[in-house]
Amino acid sequence: MVLKTLQALGPLHGYGIARRIEQTSRRPAGRNYGTLYPALLKLEQEGYICSEWGTSDNNRKAKYYKLTRAGRKQLEKEARDWEQTTEILARFPRARKGIRMRSLRALLLQVGGLFRKAQYDADLSCELESHLRMHIEENLRAGMRPEEARRQR
Repeated sequence: MVLKTLQALGPLHGYGIARRIEQTSRRPAGRNYGTLYPALLKLEQEGYICSEWGTSDNNRKAKYYKLTRAGRKQLEKEARDWEQTTEILARFPRARKGIRMRSLRALLLQVGGLFRKAQYDADLSCELESHLRMHIEENLRAGMRPEEARRQR
């Protein structure tokens, strides 16, 4: 969903990506924001997206993500894989759910991440703080009192 969102809208900060996915899926993502940032980090480590810090529309520091050439190729591959998977599943009356296998690449990325954990943690903390500020400002613009805007998810 992240790659597709960046393909459709171009460079976007994490909060904007979350809001667009929320709009597209017609489901509130408020309780899933915590999964977005690790996913963005993983996509960046894999080279599918790149990022740089910039200034948001409301003059806040925000990390902007952009689809890379490798990301566009990955998106095409995932679309082909999805088509093949749906064709295969359509042949069976029921498919088994919940079976997942970790690839060697995912394991290597996790091991590599152990050595850069402090930088990733600091970056993630800064980005989540930026996201929270944007969310509070959005709530304030919607007419909430400051205390309520901070508590609201």
